[in-house]
Amino acid sequence: MDVNDSLLLPVVDEDGAPFWEYAARGELRVQACASPACGELRFPPRPCCPHCGSFDSEWRAMSGRGRIWSYVIPHPPLLPAYAEQAPYNAVLVELVDAPRIRLAGNVVASADAPLNSVDPARLRIGAPVRAVFCPAGPRGAVALVRWLLER
Repeated sequence: MDVNDSLLLPVVDEDGAPFWEYAARGELRVQACASPACGELRFPPRPCCPHCGSFDSEWRAMSGRGRIWSYVIPHPPLLPAYAEQAPYNAVLVELVDAPRIRLAGNVVASADAPLNSVDPARLRIGAPVRAVFCPAGPRGAVALVRWLLER
């Protein structure tokens, strides 16, 4: 059993399903208002634009580049699957294409590497990262967005 198979998986709802479908294809996309007068990006996905109230939306491709906006190194007590990988990081990444949007994840050495594959001492606020996608869960049911440090 892969160490990543025992981690918590996202709950995919109707609004967020397209995000996970694109992630499974290796694409980072963000929901946007499709109203010509608005066009604001939004995350997490939701049925109505919080800026103009429109119910029209589309999914825009992002570059997959970002910066570490914040991070923590969780300390015990942890769920067993996570305790086995401690110390590891949990990050918030601000997207370069959409600075008001921040995605949670982990900085790892490669897409399918364990959560503890990057020394926490290497993390810095503002460090550039890029998205990678890791199949997880039964039969790779979902692709998690993870982050690689850029040089």
